Amino acid sequence: MVNLLEVQQATKRFGTFTALDNVSIQVPKGSIFGLLGPNGAGKTTLIRIINQITLPDEGNVLLDNESLKPHHIRDIGYLPEERGLYKSMKVGEQALYLAQLKGLSKTEAKERLKYWFDKFDIGHWWDKKIQELSKGMAQKVQFIVTVLHKPKLLIFDEPFSGFDPINANLIKDEILQLQQEGATVIFSTHRMESVEELCDHIALINKSKKILEGKVTDIKRTYKSNTFEVGILTENSKDLYTHLQETFTVVPANFKTIDDQLKMKITLDKNTSSNDLLQYLSDKGQIMRFNEVIPGINEIFIKTITENE
Repeated sequence: MVNLLEVQQATKRFGTFTALDNVSIQVPKGSIFGLLGPNGAGKTTLIRIINQITLPDEGNVLLDNESLKPHHIRDIGYLPEERGLYKSMKVGEQALYLAQLKGLSKTEAKERLKYWFDKFDIGHWWDKKIQELSKGMAQKVQFIVTVLHKPKLLIFDEPFSGFDPINANLIKDEILQLQQEGATVIFSTHRMESVEELCDHIALINKSKKILEGKVTDIKRTYKSNTFEVGILTENSKDLYTHLQETFTVVPANFKTIDDQLKMKITLDKNTSSNDLLQYLSDKGQIMRFNEVIPGINEIFIKTITENE
């Protein structure tokens, strides 16, 4: 797997406070990489180092196998959590100015802005001032400015903040489309459902240290516990539940049904397969539900943070 970005043992201190402590991450080319962690964990410091807003006290950053240099700023698009548009400037004037800072000619910038403004149906905003727009409207403008120069690396910090569900879904689809067109994305958010939908790799930072990194499917495989959610129609629910407890770890499950099922979560030991359990249950009643319990990113996030406190 080829990495577009590598952060190698980055450390950043502010006086006696260590904001980032020997953190390394590898962002595969073409991936959507979730950068996760509680407030104050060090995520923003790492993002600022990648954007060369600040420099690490120790460590190195590689972009496409080259040490990060000032000219690489044109290869990066950054949407910060705290938006930075000038409220008194007109939308079109500001977008043109920011596009040219990223190396586009005025003519090329106008062509690309027309494409995006038409795509988002916001052409009538061109002569409005930013202060006349709602937070969500200003967000759309800033998203366009971030992606306009077609950078190799896109960094989105809480990109759905301020959006209603319809526009959040619009931006999600655009991020996926940009990935399909070859962009690599770093995505920082506290919305774990968005991580589930978008990210194929994640890193988790807590108290300035990286405590977890990898492919989402591999991490979920590591955290799963051979537990199955079972719903079964049987005439002897109480007896069956008691017998299962003698062999397995069984707890009640809570999921909605339209009939009176015995609902359980059953954890198997390493010597028992799901087929063994299915075969046993099939003789006891009508199996209505049998799903392996795969931990979600939110569950993994909480468990990993708690274990590292």
